[in-house]
Amino acid sequence: MGRGAPAVARGRSHNRPVSAEENRTNGVPDTSAGPRPEPIRFFGTTWVDHSGGYAVRRAGAAAGYLAAAAVSCFVLRLAYQGLRIADIGGFVTLLMVVMFAVCSALAFRHTWSAFTTRPDPERQASLRGMLAVGFIGSLLAHFLRSLTEAPGEKLHRAEYETAREQYEKRTTRRSGDPSRKRRRS
Repeated sequence: MGRGAPAVARGRSHNRPVSAEENRTNGVPDTSAGPRPEPIRFFGTTWVDHSGGYAVRRAGAAAGYLAAAAVSCFVLRLAYQGLRIADIGGFVTLLMVVMFAVCSALAFRHTWSAFTTRPDPERQASLRGMLAVGFIGSLLAHFLRSLTEAPGEKLHRAEYETAREQYEKRTTRRSGDPSRKRRRS
C-alpha cells in the first residue's frame, strides 16, 4: 500500500452499517420516551434496576475504594517518616498530622452529604484544596456508601423518579383533541 492509502482494503469496510437513530443515540436504541437516568461512575445506569452485574460492580468498587485508601495511608506514613528523619521538630510534625486528620474528617463529611444532596458548585470550588488534602476521608466515604448502595444512588433515584412523575403528569395532560377545547371568557 502506498502513502495515504487506507488501512482497510478497498471494497471492504470494518464498520457495520449504523442507522440514523443509532447514530443519534451513540448506538443505544431509544427504548422509552421520557427522562433518562443519569449514569453513576463505575455503575452506568445499572443502578436503576440493579441489573448488569450491579452487585459485582458494587463489591468491586468497595474493594477498590478500600485498597486506594490503604495505599494512601501507606504513602502518608512514608511522608510522616520523612518528616521524622528530617528532624524538623515535633510541632511541625504534629501540625501536619492534625492537618491531614482534620481535612480527612471534613472531606468525609462533605462527600457523605453529597450522596444525598447536590453540593453547591461555588462551595465545591472553594473546598477543592481541602478535599484534595483530605482525600482519604473521601475514599472512606465512598467505601462505606458502596457497602449499601452505589455512591450517589439515593440522590439519583430521587431525581429520576421526580423527573418521571413530572413527565407522566405532562403527557397525561396532553390527551384529547385541542380543537374541541372550550375557551374561557
